[in-house]
Amino acid sequence: MKLEYLYNLSENGKYKDVPADELVRLIEFENDEIIQFREILMTTVINEGKTLNLSELDFIEAINCELTLFVTSENKGISTIDRNNLICELRKEEYEDMFHLLEPFCKDPNGYQWLCTTETPIEFLLSPGGGW
Repeated sequence: MKLEYLYNLSENGKYKDVPADELVRLIEFENDEIIQFREILMTTVINEGKTLNLSELDFIEAINCELTLFVTSENKGISTIDRNNLICELRKEEYEDMFHLLEPFCKDPNGYQWLCTTETPIEFLLSPGGGW
């Protein structure tokens, strides 16, 4: 599984059909990696309320960024600290929704899924092939 941050997807408004100008995506994964990610998300973030830096997980290769998940009292979504460090601030319930959105990929890692339903300038995409 790879973690990648894409920005300026519209090339300053040139392309109108992109879902967002910025996105973080989890790509090139197998179903066993999704199973591991779900288990860690449930245990660490949802049950224990701890932060989780995805790039520190053995099965995730960070291409050009780090993404740290935080449980907060309000849904802020993903934001940048700097070009290489991003944070995802969501309520526990939003992470529970993310946990359920991951489930179909445990059996069949095809298609794509937006993992954060909160309105935010930076989207969170799960896609084995990288597209949407």
